[in-house]
Amino acid sequence: MSVKEFPLPDLGEGLTESEVVAWRVAVGDVVELNQIVAEVETAKALVEVPSPFAGTVRELFAEPGETLDVGAPLLAFEVDDGEPEPEAAPPVPEQAVPEASAPTEAKPEEPVTVTEQAPVTVAVAEQATEERHAVLVGRGPREQSAKRPHRRPRSGRLTEPIPWRQEGPGSGDTAQLVTEAPSAGESRERASGVRRRTAEAMTRSAAVPQVTEFLTVDVTRSIRFAERLAASPRFDGKRVGVLTLAARALCLALVETPEANTRWDDATGEVVTPAGVNLGIAVATDRGLVVPNIRGAERLGLAELADAVGSLVQSARAGRSTPAQLTGGTITISNVGVFGVDAGTPLLNPGETAILALGAVVRRPWEFRGEVRLRQVMTLSLTFDHRAIDGEEGSRLLRDIGAALKDPDVAFAC
Repeated sequence: MSVKEFPLPDLGEGLTESEVVAWRVAVGDVVELNQIVAEVETAKALVEVPSPFAGTVRELFAEPGETLDVGAPLLAFEVDDGEPEPEAAPPVPEQAVPEASAPTEAKPEEPVTVTEQAPVTVAVAEQATEERHAVLVGRGPREQSAKRPHRRPRSGRLTEPIPWRQEGPGSGDTAQLVTEAPSAGESRERASGVRRRTAEAMTRSAAVPQVTEFLTVDVTRSIRFAERLAASPRFDGKRVGVLTLAARALCLALVETPEANTRWDDATGEVVTPAGVNLGIAVATDRGLVVPNIRGAERLGLAELADAVGSLVQSARAGRSTPAQLTGGTITISNVGVFGVDAGTPLLNPGETAILALGAVVRRPWEFRGEVRLRQVMTLSLTFDHRAIDGEEGSRLLRDIGAALKDPDVAFAC
């Protein structure tokens, strides 16, 4: 028998830490190879962690709510590798105490050097092996950080004031300042991984020179078009709504305005054009806003796109989006209309040039064929990076999306 530690694996995509959300095992449980032992939350997704060993759980190194660095010990196993258990070291006999003797001439005390030696255990011995540093994704072992794990209170509430430091006057000294105690009824809650990452992303986004344009469109025909599709055998069981139609309209519009599906490289001042359209769909979840993307969305027809959008949203709301789905997006759609909002100014997803927001579909008096009638209308909001594209390209993209939603039979016939 031997003891093997399993460090927090590298979950990929440049992530350096994860928060332990829940344990699926307890000390003493017998687990099989690849059995799920923990659920951790990265800044991007919930991830189930499989066991790299078959054995008995000996120790859990973190509690739910703690944040561990990649490579830090997650749990330890007792593994039957055919080796006998090490025998305990024999007890050290006590030294005999000499009897009192006649006093002798006192001698100067000599300095004594004490060297502390930690007992060597099987777990410590295993730490030196490569097996201890096995990783999930295969990026190789990482050096362990000396930082202590960050623990978030299980309740998420802070009962103590948070100290902070501020530059002092004159010489650059710092003065310790402490926030006032919470007033009656006030509470504080630490931001989760997703909320914290969203805040960081939006802070970076606000530094980009972005422009938002609006276009209100009569989408009555699109609503009827979607209803006809839902009734056809080809779309049986598929949910086709305004979001799916807008996603297809955006992909078609990018054919004429591919500049919107790019990113600005701050380091080089270059406009980078990707190989395809990785269409991000902003999804509100219990953990915060996430933007998984559909790879190669421009190659999908309406039926395939409906499946992809439905699957993506369902996985995101369940917290099962993979890190790969949450990175590499090239352009985004945000459907704020589901919240009853008419329009807004969406902020760019960092690394993208454009984002399209869909407002609520409402019945309003609208000019149609020379008469005022009640029609289904919707406002589109397009925000774009003015470094990568100008108002002409942004306006053309928005106009083409609106035209497709106004007359879907013609736009989606191809």
